[in-house]
Amino acid sequence: MTNPLPIKFLETDLEALAGISGRIALLVAPDDNAARSPAARRLNRLTKGALNRFLGSDAWGKVKPGEATDLAWPAGLQAEALQIVKAGPRADVATARKAGAAIGKAVGKAGVLVLAGSMLRAADVSFGLALRAYDFEPHKTAEPTARGPVQMMVKDPEAVALAANPMAAVAEGVFFTRDLVNEPANVLTTDDFAARLAAMQELGLEVEILEEEALEALGMGALLGVGQGSDSPSKVVVMQWNGGGEGAPFALVGKGVVFDTGGISIKPAAGMEEMTMDMGGAGVVAGVMRTLALRRAKANVVGLVGLVENMPDGRAQRPGDVVKSMKGDTIEVINTDAEGRLVLADVLWYAQERFKPVGMINLATLTGAIIIALGHENTGVFSNDDGLCDAFLTACKSEGEGAWRMPMGDAYDAKLKSRIADMMNVGGRDGGAITAAQFLKRFVKEGMPWCHLDIAGTALVKTDTTLAPKGATGWGVMALDRLIRDRFEG
Repeated sequence: MTNPLPIKFLETDLEALAGISGRIALLVAPDDNAARSPAARRLNRLTKGALNRFLGSDAWGKVKPGEATDLAWPAGLQAEALQIVKAGPRADVATARKAGAAIGKAVGKAGVLVLAGSMLRAADVSFGLALRAYDFEPHKTAEPTARGPVQMMVKDPEAVALAANPMAAVAEGVFFTRDLVNEPANVLTTDDFAARLAAMQELGLEVEILEEEALEALGMGALLGVGQGSDSPSKVVVMQWNGGGEGAPFALVGKGVVFDTGGISIKPAAGMEEMTMDMGGAGVVAGVMRTLALRRAKANVVGLVGLVENMPDGRAQRPGDVVKSMKGDTIEVINTDAEGRLVLADVLWYAQERFKPVGMINLATLTGAIIIALGHENTGVFSNDDGLCDAFLTACKSEGEGAWRMPMGDAYDAKLKSRIADMMNVGGRDGGAITAAQFLKRFVKEGMPWCHLDIAGTALVKTDTTLAPKGATGWGVMALDRLIRDRFEG
């Protein structure tokens, strides 16, 4: 997998600055119009006043908090660039991470030295740097992008390293998710996906792979119907992290459609290549489970993912077919492109039957309708429990991951009524994201706190974001890890 850049924390050594050959990043408070910190004063002397001239210019006034600008090949330094980053000692989490991302985006083969001094959020700077330095390159024939060493000079290296350690675990979980979502479907088959998850047993996770024979015995007709047109076998992978004693676990459930043609209800050709990301929900669950294992979380969490491929074939599911779910309910398949909810229905029921969790969140790149409603800025959040939903939204806000609660109700549920079965798998174009959530709710037991996260707009984006290059974002790993820390760890 793609690994985050290692970051070394050092004592501040101002005498060494003149000989640094890579990049130097200096954090400067937004209201500073002159070199005030010891590092800034030293750099100003070495550059013969160039730093002060810039800080007193209109150009510095136009730089927004968390953003940066370069002084290239500054006189008096060996450095190829002096990067001036607008973030003061008391910058908030979002600004500190944005500042780190500005540094991480520019890291080159000569590396970077970050002068953070006594900044309270220095660990968050390192986190933002690591996240933004991500690049997915395994399928490029050219040499991988070279990135040199990253060092941070801080007032208390040991304390900052201690604070940064759990963030490094989260960064690795985010990278794992991004790699999975970016991977093409001819590589990330259901077999390959399951093998990557099984490899996490080395981290202390218990991983179990349920093959088609076991799924048939369990009665997972809804899930198996989706994958019956593909040569890739359908699977359910169960990952358990037992770090919290004897209590029941919290459950995470992910949709893992490794490629979605739409099946017989085939999608338009334009843009279909992006359907390699239709396993994004499973990717996030995998990234969270990796994070929990790496940081030895003191919580019990089970992650379950349904891995299938939705292909058109002589054996493929047809519109008009009726399938029977593990719960026992029958489903009339109106549109084979509404396949993710069929996968989740069986995995949600299995999670409750086997593990009896204290709560449950599922994630899926489920509907185009949620993109129409919320764009690419927010994930749609649907829930039957205000307490769990509010806690999750608070975690999203803390981690800077956009999320917005959507409505549910009986009127939407009524749209799923079928003439020949217990329900249809779609309820029409109007309110499509909501009727999809209502479908899933039918497979949530009474009294089970539950959230459904529709990440169709946030799992993969076509432009750079603050903490990620264009492509897979890893949205949700940070917020779900925060939720587990705040709500389920003592």
